[in-house]
Amino acid sequence: MGELKKVGIIGAGHVGSHCANTMLIQGICDEIIFVDINKQKAVSQALDCMDMLSFIPHNAEITAGELKDAAKSDIIVISVGGIQDEDRMAELYSSRDIIKEIIPEIMKHGFNGIFVVITNPVDIVTYWVQKYSGLPYNRVIGTGTGLDSARFKRILSTELKIDTKSIQAWAVGEHGNSQVPIFSSASVNGKLLTDLIKENPEKFSHVDFEKIENLVISAGWDIYKGKNSTEFGIGCTCADLIKAIFHDEKRVLPCSVFLKGEYGNSGIYTGSPAVVGKNGVKYIIEISLNDKEKQKFNLSCNIIKENIKKLGL
Repeated sequence: MGELKKVGIIGAGHVGSHCANTMLIQGICDEIIFVDINKQKAVSQALDCMDMLSFIPHNAEITAGELKDAAKSDIIVISVGGIQDEDRMAELYSSRDIIKEIIPEIMKHGFNGIFVVITNPVDIVTYWVQKYSGLPYNRVIGTGTGLDSARFKRILSTELKIDTKSIQAWAVGEHGNSQVPIFSSASVNGKLLTDLIKENPEKFSHVDFEKIENLVISAGWDIYKGKNSTEFGIGCTCADLIKAIFHDEKRVLPCSVFLKGEYGNSGIYTGSPAVVGKNGVKYIIEISLNDKEKQKFNLSCNIIKENIKKLGL
């Protein structure tokens, strides 16, 4: 029998709780520990999740605790903070202060696993988590453009009237307003989207790339305006990353990864497809970008760099 798979979730709000919910329903882990500044919320989330156990096929232990307890986990999810404005960069200062406080405390108690970061602005927060933890870059991963890529596929699916599971498409760069949905390599079961449209003008002449790009970029805010949170999509994005790690899937997933020359950029975390397995990121898949996409991607990377420089460590 293998060792039990344990996940610590720091931040027991909408996002952290839905990440836990998805993992439990899919049987991804054996233990979950919630940690929150509001201790009663962490306890309540744990009890609420425990009430699910009669209805799901996989048993699990769900508790609430402190940072020192979470440090015994294999994977720690950072989901503290919350949306404050229609620009995720608005959370820059509050997120920095939280990360500066909690990451050294977790490391002090001997954590030696993998961080999965959701807290916005996620690319910069992931950078900070790596710096404050000192863990190798491959073991600190942000959800990045994982959710944006899912939204891109969802919107393409609506426009093309083709199921999302038949569409391969990525968004890269910042998880924010400068993200770049990549149309040049998007495909439908191996057929390039651009070729599909060209060869079937009667079916797809209505497809407007600029409109789709704007819908992808604004998708999170469209959801937020109606319910003051996003939770289901990001919960699944996080759980999918954790599943790929625990099962050593070596699956290509869009996430926030540390660039070391890929796409001509270095020294930052940003969204890109990467192969994910038991040790985190195995390597980055550098997808082809056309000239316009390269320009937008570089702009996105520069925004991340400027904001890192603005606050430093």
